[in-house]
Amino acid sequence: MTTTTMTQLQTPLSSIAKAFEGLSEFLRCRRKDQELRLDTFCDACSLVSVLFSCLGLAFKFAELEYVAKVRDLVEASQGLKTLQNILDHDTANDTVKTPGSHSRNLRRVRQGLDLIRALFEEFLSNYEHSLKDAASTAYAQVCAPYHSWAVRTAVYAGMCTLPTRDQLLLRLNETDHSAEKKMRRYINASGPVIDYIDKLYVSRNISLDW
Repeated sequence: MTTTTMTQLQTPLSSIAKAFEGLSEFLRCRRKDQELRLDTFCDACSLVSVLFSCLGLAFKFAELEYVAKVRDLVEASQGLKTLQNILDHDTANDTVKTPGSHSRNLRRVRQGLDLIRALFEEFLSNYEHSLKDAASTAYAQVCAPYHSWAVRTAVYAGMCTLPTRDQLLLRLNETDHSAEKKMRRYINASGPVIDYIDKLYVSRNISLDW
């Protein structure tokens, strides 16, 4: 398969970038009375799980947690139509931070999206950096402050099992050039989505430090 053919295929990165650009565009153009639908959000988030699986054992914990949380939100979308509905429901029942609550799971999914964003930023910031360096920095920024010592220790110990940059690109069916374009698309598109989620919590006087 030629490089040209590879970059024309609908790769996982292509699908993810396109899905989050759709969410970002909706948030940019929506009317004041329009809220982001939970099922639409979950459809985009479900695509991201493949990225965690491509990172191997070091991020297995993140993959399992992320997939479980997204699945919970998919089930919740049968009755709660928007992200706003989730927070309204749990706020009314005083269960926002309760383990297993939809609001807590939404917070963890948002953290997963931010982890991938940070990883992509580090991955693209210096082509001399290894994937281990990029992943370690991204994890330290996004997840480590909220994880126990045991989890942090296990994650950092597993960093040595990460694939190389070239191996990751091969798993994603990308080249350096094609991956950079799509990663930047995700970085730019995921930012407004993450900000939107944060503002839902802040508008209800719910702190973000958990």
